[in-house]
Amino acid sequence: MAGPALAHIKELRLDLGGAPLFEGAEFVLHKGERAAFVGANGAGKSTLMRMMAGFVEPDGGEIGFTSGSSIAWAPQETSFDDFATLREYVEAPSANVATGLAPTPTHAAEAALESFGLDPDRTPAGLSGGQMRRASLARAFAADADILLLDEPTNHLDIAAIEDLERRLNAFRGAALIISHDRRFLERVSNSTLWLRQRRVIKLDRSFAHFEKWAEAIELEEARTLARLETHLKAEEHWLQRGVTARRSRNEGRRRKLMAMRSERRERETAATHRIADIQAERGAESARLVIEAKNLSKSYGDKPLIANLSLRLMRGDRLGVVGANGSGKTTLLELLLQRREPDTGSVRLGEGLQIAYVDQSRAMLDESATIWETLAPQGGDQVIVRGRPRHVAAYAKDFLFGAEQLRQPVSALSGGERNRLSLAVALAQPANVLVLDEPTNDLDMDTLDALEDMLAGYDGTVILVSHDRAFLDGVATQIVGPLGGGKWAETPGGWADFERAYGSVAARPQRAQPKTAPPPAPPRKQTKLAYKDERRLSELNTLMPALTREIEALEQKLAAPDTFARDPNAFTTAAEKLSALRAQHAAAEGEWLDIELRREALSAED
Repeated sequence: MAGPALAHIKELRLDLGGAPLFEGAEFVLHKGERAAFVGANGAGKSTLMRMMAGFVEPDGGEIGFTSGSSIAWAPQETSFDDFATLREYVEAPSANVATGLAPTPTHAAEAALESFGLDPDRTPAGLSGGQMRRASLARAFAADADILLLDEPTNHLDIAAIEDLERRLNAFRGAALIISHDRRFLERVSNSTLWLRQRRVIKLDRSFAHFEKWAEAIELEEARTLARLETHLKAEEHWLQRGVTARRSRNEGRRRKLMAMRSERRERETAATHRIADIQAERGAESARLVIEAKNLSKSYGDKPLIANLSLRLMRGDRLGVVGANGSGKTTLLELLLQRREPDTGSVRLGEGLQIAYVDQSRAMLDESATIWETLAPQGGDQVIVRGRPRHVAAYAKDFLFGAEQLRQPVSALSGGERNRLSLAVALAQPANVLVLDEPTNDLDMDTLDALEDMLAGYDGTVILVSHDRAFLDGVATQIVGPLGGGKWAETPGGWADFERAYGSVAARPQRAQPKTAPPPAPPRKQTKLAYKDERRLSELNTLMPALTREIEALEQKLAAPDTFARDPNAFTTAAEKLSALRAQHAAAEGEWLDIELRREALSAED
């Protein structure tokens, strides 16, 4: 049963110089309600939340709060300007409305910061993204407010911190309005759902877990309504055309009705469409079957072992998810696997023909002073080559939700989500057969996240991604690797749910060093070696495969020449057949080499 109402939004309207962003938006938040607030990219969710926090004035309608209620706001991007310490930041009110403006007591600010793992005396300078997010949440929870407004609260948080936030919210007794792209998080904390759609807000009195089915039913009924309107409109137009000359005066009312129906159709068609990112990856040449092989990797910093004796094999087409708490060594592992950092011990072997596109967590590929246009076309001009074809910069930018009016904006002016989309646009335009994405879901809206997930799930190359988004990992990854503590890492097939079943929250909290059910130790066996014939064949294959690769590349270049077929069709056919045979020979040799290497590894494990 719903508690008393704490916030009332009635007939809210906001005009931004053109079509209204909202028009007649209404909803009520009750005590004990945790509402997931969802909607298309650009629908105005964050703007409406800023209105409730008192930082944006509506053009019409009312925002009311129950007398005496207090409000705390954790925005998507927060400013620490004018605060010498985190204590001062948390003590200051986060909202700008008439209620709840009293500063937070010092003891409450300190307790909240410490509960989020932060030092109250620390200066805000140099905070990481995760630390800034935790400080913002500490400020909101320390206020002990009746209403919490949380805009993308899981951004930059690791899985342990997200699970902790879930526990805090589920224990919260006031009302919460939550914007998030993290579907698993919304499913676990919400008990109602608000959908900002077609400039209005509609409500489902159930959690976000039920949203998809509900939304599909609404959209189906909207489509049926539009179809009925089209049928009625055609009938009216036909009747009016036949009767207007003879009965003009009597038809004026019907003409006005027809005009109103046409206007309604335009409104429905416009409102039913919103921009969704069209994300595609530029496909590189096919890589070798074995992409990355790491053997006995170890890496420590001081006396802290991040990675100890890790062996990992990544094959063509695999999609590896790397999980773990912030600071557990995920990015270090990526750099070791890509040979961008040297291990203390162990080795990494990269397969042949790898073309790697890497989006790092800091988005360091972006030049802050460059514009979006210059970033996408760094050599000048107005073209970018995507999937082997030239495209106009504006058209390609539109796929990633950048309007033509934004192309001359500097990167420094972009939001976190816009930087993320621009980084993806740059990386995915490169010919690549290995995509490496470090925290690709941060700041992305749900529609863009769905588009990215669909692209990665269907990508025919190899993917390595670091993410704290559990639903995203379940939708994309074919295997997960995560830390167990003390430098030990474990690998499981499947997504996050499979890893969690095997190891619980160990990967999120690396200080716990044992899985829920540890596998029994293998019985010791006497060391053995590969047979002499296998060793000799391995040596032959190590010579043969590079030679075949060179021959294949030479034939591919020859056949790619535009006049090859016209000059000698028979020679072209012969070369094409030879290329096919060489590719088959290379694949067979690679498979044979891999079988021998697997036997060698199994024998080493039995030692």
